[in-house]
Formats: sequence, C-alpha cells, structure tokens
Amino acid sequence: MSMHQAVRTPADINMSGWYGILPPPKAYEVLRGHYEADWVIVGAGFAGLAAARRLSQLVPNDRIAIVDAQRVGWGAAGRNSGFMIDLPHELGGDNYAGSKDHDRKRIRMNRAAIEFSASAADEYGLQRFFIRAGKFHGAATDHGLCVLRAFENHLTGLDEPFERLDGQQLKKITGTEFFVGGTFTPGTVMAQPAGFIRGVAEGLSNRVQIFEKSAVISLQTGKSHTVKTAEGEITAPRLILTVNGHLESFGFFKKRLLHVFTYASMTRPLSKREQAALGGEPHWGLIPADPMGSTIRRIGDRIVVRNTFTYNPDMSTSESEINRIGAAHDRSFRARFPMLGEIPMEFRWGGHLCLSLNSAPAFGEVEERVFVAGCCNGLGTVQGTLYGMLAADLAAGSNEPMVAEALNEPAPARLYPEPLMSIGAPVKLWAMQRRAGKEL
Repeated sequence: MSMHQAVRTPADINMSGWYGILPPPKAYEVLRGHYEADWVIVGAGFAGLAAARRLSQLVPNDRIAIVDAQRVGWGAAGRNSGFMIDLPHELGGDNYAGSKDHDRKRIRMNRAAIEFSASAADEYGLQRFFIRAGKFHGAATDHGLCVLRAFENHLTGLDEPFERLDGQQLKKITGTEFFVGGTFTPGTVMAQPAGFIRGVAEGLSNRVQIFEKSAVISLQTGKSHTVKTAEGEITAPRLILTVNGHLESFGFFKKRLLHVFTYASMTRPLSKREQAALGGEPHWGLIPADPMGSTIRRIGDRIVVRNTFTYNPDMSTSESEINRIGAAHDRSFRARFPMLGEIPMEFRWGGHLCLSLNSAPAFGEVEERVFVAGCCNGLGTVQGTLYGMLAADLAAGSNEPMVAEALNEPAPARLYPEPLMSIGAPVKLWAMQRRAGKEL
C-alpha cells in the first residue's frame, strides 16, 4: 500500500475566452462522502474524458467515476489554442519536424486520436466545436519562409500534402498584409476546446459519474485504491491519472517534467464595420513559422492571440504575469491588424503545458492497476486524447496495437540538476522567443 499526498492541486486563474463565450455550464456534483466504483479517473480534460469514453465502450457495465479539481472545461484543457494537429509539431524544434520514422508513427497515432474525437463529436452533436478546417503556417520574414520551405521539404519526404501560399493569398484569408507567405496543411481540426470538453462530459454523463470542484488531495494505492478530496472519497480497484503535469504533484515522474505556461488574449466582439475593415474569412487558424511565434485564430467576430512561454515549476501563474504578457499580445495584434486600431481584449489567460526534455509522454502502469497518461508536450488536444484512450485500452487489457507502440516510447528524461534548470530554462525560452523575432 502506498500513500501519495498531493503537493499542489490545479487552481487556474482568469477565465479563458473559450469558456467565457459559452453559456453557463451544466453543474456536476461535488464529491462528498464515500463512493465506490470499478474505475476512477482523476482529471476531466482531453485525456481523462478520452479514457472515460473508451472505458465506457470496453466495459460498458462497469461503474466509472471521473473527478476534477475545477469546473469541467475551466482548466488547462479549455485554455489551449484548439488546434488538433495531425502532423509533426515539435515546439522545441526549428521547424516543427523530427525524424521521418518517428514522425510517420506520430502522424498515424495523432490521426487515430482525431478520429476518436470525431466520433465523439458525431455521437454528442458537437460538430460546431470540432471543425476539419486545416491550419495555416504564416511567415512574417524571409527567414520564416526558409523555415517553412524546410518544413515543406520534410512533408514531401513524408508524402504528406500541403499548399504553398504567397502573401496576397494569405491576405485574402486573414485580412492582413503582415505575412509574406505561408503553408496550408489540411489535416488539422480546429476545436473550441472548452466547448468540446464540456460537450463530451455532458455526453458521457449518463454513463459516467462526473464530480467537479473536487480537488484530489491524496491517493492511497494498493489492492483497492482510494482517491480522497476535502469532502469525500472514491474507492476503486483500478485508477487512471490524467492530470498531465500534476502527475509530479502526486510524486510520479519527479524531476522529469518541465512545467511551462503559455498565454492568450481574446478580443471583444468586432463590430460589423470592424469586420468589414479587416476583410478576410471569418474562421481560420494560423501558427507561426517559428514555433515560438504568435498563434492567431479568428472565430467569427473575435480574434485570439497566443504567444510567450514562461517557466513555472510551481505550476501556477499570476494575474500580474498574465497582464504583463497581455501587453505583448496587444503589440502583436496591432502589428498584424493595424486597420482595427485599439481593439480591447475581453479575456486574458494563461495555461499550463507539461513538456519533457526528450519530448516523451508519461504513459503506462506506474503501480499495480495504477495507469497514467500525461506530459503531452504542448499537444494536449490530440496527444491527451491519444494517451487517455490508450491508457483505457492498456488498463482494460484490449488488443489495441498502439498500446504496445506507446509503451515502447522512452520515458521522460531526467531534468538537469538545480540550479541549471531554474537558471537555464528561462534563459533558453528567452533565447528561443528572441529568435522568433517578427514572428512573435
């Protein structure tokens, strides 16, 4: 029997725009008293809900419970940019690409996760939150164009389709002359992350017991596992942890997970006149040529700007940090959309990413009948879904071949010792973002 006391629990501040533009959410129970289940899942994000849905397919008669520290959709899952990317997307690389063999496997597995999500969107009527729109890469400089050419060459070697665009073609889509060229790839899904998460949870709620606003403060593992919160507990013989970086809060993968925050701002609704001044198409998503640059999404009458990464080993950020970085968002917005003038941002927020030095996931059985799916390396929508789904397959003993492939991946590498991490990580992020230049 082992006791895992939570060092910290999720406590995200500032409502994300994705959450804020939705109607008030369905309320789920707070965990109070004692509850027994066949399965308990901690974390109701992309990984946790994928695990719950997959279990509901594999063992439909079992009692499945899922518990989340915050409101469903409030935390990291509802704070990302909403790109479910099928292609290589190495945030730490120069042009998103890795080795060909690794990237071929990653593409195949990412697409399996996207199709699993697509079936959920179809089952629960969530197509408005799950749009197969593809993504644009935009280059603001000649250097950015060179980076995109290298990425395109890699895609050619992988036999993956893409379309090259010049600045005028991008202007017709985005309304801005900021970009000198770009690349379009068709396989990305553009999700409204909070809407999708809340919709999947509601769709599952007739088969899965969902508890929210119930932070897990300890885990007691053994012949039967007990998940404790401030007001209640769940006992179950099988436990799946889908808490991404907070795996370390329970003592798993210590000194192997790199905790980073990234930040976003969303405008107030643009007036009809402002939309006419902007031009372009009403819905699109663009990531920068340099992975450290600015991601931009337009969703009808609003625009989202996401940029800047900070090293936050305590897994939290502050309102002052969000506001400071919000000023950078405003500069990036004005550079791209000068025709809109001083459009105020209605929402500003930060979101927790978990990375590993070798871009490896935290996946597998860490104790008897205790399974984990986390460390999504900046791809929480697609890889969270993938590893949550596969954690359920592993735990239920299914014959899914991708489980063996996931288990054959390396574990997250050990971080550098202190003070190298606390000094080196912020410097490295600063240097990478400085390299982005005008792309930021």
